[in-house]
Amino acid sequence: MSSHSDPRVAAVITLFEHLQPSDVAQMGQRYTEQAFFKDPFNEVRNLAGIQAIFAHMFESLDAPRFVVLDAVTQQNQCFLTWDFHFKLKGQTQPRQIHGSSHLRFGVDGRVAYHRDYWDAAEEFYEKLPLVGGLLRLIKRRLKI
Repeated sequence: MSSHSDPRVAAVITLFEHLQPSDVAQMGQRYTEQAFFKDPFNEVRNLAGIQAIFAHMFESLDAPRFVVLDAVTQQNQCFLTWDFHFKLKGQTQPRQIHGSSHLRFGVDGRVAYHRDYWDAAEEFYEKLPLVGGLLRLIKRRLKI
């Protein structure tokens, strides 16, 4: 979904759908110096922190890639839904996380706020061998 009528949104979608390790150093073209980023594992308040998170992603995972499914824009903010495809290092089984991002753009059109929403238990922990079995058991017991 690379095209979008808002050029700010189109640029961010293109960045994420084509993100490569070499792009991490250039993220300042799309993020402000003091941009806020939060996901289920991280919270940082500057560009260097955001770059560190994405550099770590490339170091920790094989073939990570985002596919943006939809984008809704209103004034200076955007909500994206996406699928994140990857393989854990040394494994061949492809994995996927479905999530969303809330973005707010600064006055210069770069991202000043980026918050990712996805269920870490369902999308990640439940798929791990030992922890996943325990979480699935707890989930079954809590179900009505």
